Amino acid sequence: MKKSMTNSQKNSNLKRNTNNHPVFPHQRIGIFIDAQNIYHSAKHLYRSRVNFSELIKFLTGNRTLARAVAYVAKSDPITGEDSFFDALRKSGFELRIKDLQIFSDGSKKADWDVGIAVDAIRTAHSLDVIILVTGDGDFIPLVEYLQVGLGKRVEVAGFSKTTSGHLKEVVDRIIELEDIPKILLPIHQQKRTKRRQK
Repeated sequence: MKKSMTNSQKNSNLKRNTNNHPVFPHQRIGIFIDAQNIYHSAKHLYRSRVNFSELIKFLTGNRTLARAVAYVAKSDPITGEDSFFDALRKSGFELRIKDLQIFSDGSKKADWDVGIAVDAIRTAHSLDVIILVTGDGDFIPLVEYLQVGLGKRVEVAGFSKTTSGHLKEVVDRIIELEDIPKILLPIHQQKRTKRRQK
């Protein structure tokens, strides 16, 4: 009986963390996105690129957008990253940029976890809702601090295949990116269009 109740409670929590969870027009929201992580996830999972304009529009809805910050790493302009950065700016994101670290063994690192956490906590006093665009379970302590310590509502937007199951359980709302209309733009269609233009 005790086990059955526990399962029931878990199911209730999962139902609570859906796109149908109520949002309110008076809410001031802040969006914090690990942009390149989302970019690469879309590319490898769906052979698509992310329509960041539609993303920010959907996440905001009828609420008030107070802050939208995208975190990126700068490596080499030859890769076309400058046009990617420009697209983010035109979509309404403020950019936080750091250089990609390359170690002696050839490995690369551009971890923005601490930067995202610091910014979310620092701006939380002026926000009602913090939206983290990530699937990383390392953000669970941040989520719990924002909720319990600061009394904020926390939502997470991420691809269902790469979002931590535990993270889904602790947040107030889960938004699965692949379900947002017009959010994914297939890369192969873009290539075909270019060929036709030639």
